[in-house]
Amino acid sequence: MATYDDMPWLKFYDDQVKKEIPIPETTYLDFMEKGLTHDSEKAAFYFLGKMFTFGEVDDLSNRFASYLVKCGCKKGDIVAVNLPNLPQYLIALAGTFKAGCILSGVSPLLTPKELLHQLNDSQAVFFVTLDILFQERLVKIVDKATHLKHVIVTNIADFLPAVKKVLGKLLKKIPSGKVVPISGKSVISFKNMLSESSPRKHNVEFSPDDTCLIQYTGGTTGPSKGVVITHRNMMFNIAQLIQWISKDIDPQKNILDHKRGQDIICSGFPFFHQAGLALGLSQIGQGNTQILVPDPRNTTQICKDMDKYKPTILVNVPTLYQLLMENPMFAKIDFSSVKYCISGAAPFDVDSIKQLEGFVGEGNVLELYGMTETSPIITMNPLFGKKKIGSVGIPAQNTRVKMVDVETGEKEVPVGEPGELIVNGPQVMKGYFNKPQATADTIRQFKGEPWLYTGDVARMDDDGYVYIVDRTKDMLLVGGFNVYSKQVEETLYEIPEIELCGVVGVANPDRPGSELVKAVVQLKSNAKDKDQKAIEEKILAYCKENMAPYKVPKIIEFIDAIPLTAVGKVDKKVLRV
Repeated sequence: MATYDDMPWLKFYDDQVKKEIPIPETTYLDFMEKGLTHDSEKAAFYFLGKMFTFGEVDDLSNRFASYLVKCGCKKGDIVAVNLPNLPQYLIALAGTFKAGCILSGVSPLLTPKELLHQLNDSQAVFFVTLDILFQERLVKIVDKATHLKHVIVTNIADFLPAVKKVLGKLLKKIPSGKVVPISGKSVISFKNMLSESSPRKHNVEFSPDDTCLIQYTGGTTGPSKGVVITHRNMMFNIAQLIQWISKDIDPQKNILDHKRGQDIICSGFPFFHQAGLALGLSQIGQGNTQILVPDPRNTTQICKDMDKYKPTILVNVPTLYQLLMENPMFAKIDFSSVKYCISGAAPFDVDSIKQLEGFVGEGNVLELYGMTETSPIITMNPLFGKKKIGSVGIPAQNTRVKMVDVETGEKEVPVGEPGELIVNGPQVMKGYFNKPQATADTIRQFKGEPWLYTGDVARMDDDGYVYIVDRTKDMLLVGGFNVYSKQVEETLYEIPEIELCGVVGVANPDRPGSELVKAVVQLKSNAKDKDQKAIEEKILAYCKENMAPYKVPKIIEFIDAIPLTAVGKVDKKVLRV
């Protein structure tokens, strides 16, 4: 029988993927500068019909950096960016590193209280936000933001094509907010900041061990924590991905210098989330074009952009792929340019994967798994070799994983059995920002080595392929049995009327310490007018036929729309309320 130390997954690596790759002794700033200057006339990104070249992004980000320097920023200051996927985000991102600062993404969906926590916890000095968020969120808490000194405010329409900007304002489709002075802090518009700043470059030096990002966790089990990701963490993860997905990579050259400008990426992952940010960072350095998706729920606009710009790579959370496939426009797109689709951040049910492959080609859906604390990649399915649908793939280069007992985390469980997944590799975070105890609780010694405890329950098969079973916090205790919510959800997704679902536990009033299985269901549009009682009976009958009795939902609740997190995962924190 295979063991984790045997690393059985190595025999399934594609030919270009090596067991170990050199850990880059470079910084993201160096990598980014090469991408920005490789081909100044090439499209860096498309945004709702407007193109921005790498030369333009280079110039605008120099201006952003100049503003930070003029404000007296020092190396290591935190720049918090509170935007959807707009051109302003990428300009601020590049300018932040050019000024020697650290980037921290801030979700536009945070409440004022959550925003204050993140600003104070990260000790952010600069804050980039939308005018609508300035009015509705920031002004309510800004007097308590103790480290914040400078606020840069923009509008969604600032970089729209002129015609769309005018029409949007006439039709009042562009949200905006009132910007007012703030006592003790500077406030400037993004456009004025750029026009008043110099485009000259600044001499900045980072070391690979310097902090690159402070990215915040979802905060599903308490206040969110800042994950400290170094330049070395980030560059290693980027090198892993480049080698993994590049068929003709030259083994004699630096992986990071592999062919630039070869791809067009379309992704709905938000930049404030580590998966979206890592993708955005890597594409700038690789000189690839990005199709910006400011509103992932607007699947019609995404379909139009894909049809127009012919992306070569799609990267999305499973729920967005499912929503796209529900849009009739998706089926009319010519996908011949698409090399593969990457899915991550949440489980992707097998039937939906097969449905997506019907559009983009069999074997062209690549599931991967990671987390903010690992920069983010841990495992991936081989691009060219053996894929196992439903699996999140095999550990990436230089990466080891094990499954340990959920209760103590002190002993390995046999290969094939579920346990908490722990990981060891160069992409593992430095720690949580200013939280030594939380860091010690997450990065623990196992057999004399530091391992990151993911909080995910998984199993590995004899070939080394990993299957996510559940989050430890999503595991239900029903009458003394462990019930993994993902397994119940996978069964529910086999029922054709169900569009989205989430399974949570609720207290069993008759058995203290035990839970009842509750399924919250969103029906497909063609099923919403049907008799819900009949559908409920069908769901129960199917579950009883296909699951052990203790796994069958005791409560089924129908809702119009399943709540989703900012990334597009089912928000179980809301479902539990």
